[in-house]
Amino acid sequence: MAARKTKPAAVTLERRKAVTRILSRRGDAAVVTGIGNAVHDVASCGDDARNMYLAGIMGGASMVAFGVALAQPKRRVLVITGDGELLAGIGSLATIGVEKPKNLAIVVLDNQAYGATGNQLTHTAAGVDLVGIAAASGFADPALITDAAGLEAAMADIYDRPGPYFAVLKVKTVTGSRLDVPRDGTYVSRRFRAAMTGREG
Repeated sequence: MAARKTKPAAVTLERRKAVTRILSRRGDAAVVTGIGNAVHDVASCGDDARNMYLAGIMGGASMVAFGVALAQPKRRVLVITGDGELLAGIGSLATIGVEKPKNLAIVVLDNQAYGATGNQLTHTAAGVDLVGIAAASGFADPALITDAAGLEAAMADIYDRPGPYFAVLKVKTVTGSRLDVPRDGTYVSRRFRAAMTGREG
């Protein structure tokens, strides 16, 4: 059996700094997070009613965001998730690639590890190509971003390019501290719905 690959030494992006830069121009965008560190990466930029923290759903971020994008066609909907979370729901890319919601963008923080459970290697460490899977699923020109210059070049696409947009950010394994994020799923979902619709309840 061949040895599993390890994370490339050339990775320079720090995930929390990258997320901070991405969210610095979010405007009125809705943000749906994957499980684990992505929740805390997004919350580190400030808790927001337009953040849908999927702290307990592994593999569901892209499909939840897909539903939001269909319901809110005039609003940009952004997924920020990890490689492990996306791999758990990889079939979502096929559905999104076929339906092509123009207002949906997916950004994957690929550290090639399950960071929340001890940094066990994910399949991307063994060569699974998320960008290639997105392309084969119908995403036009999915992006691989490996440094700060690449992220800057992609900022306009993340928010303005007709979707579905897909990008993989290769990031370091190290992450920031865990934050006091709302953990009540009912509260988070109701707050998010009110922010999306302008209606309480």
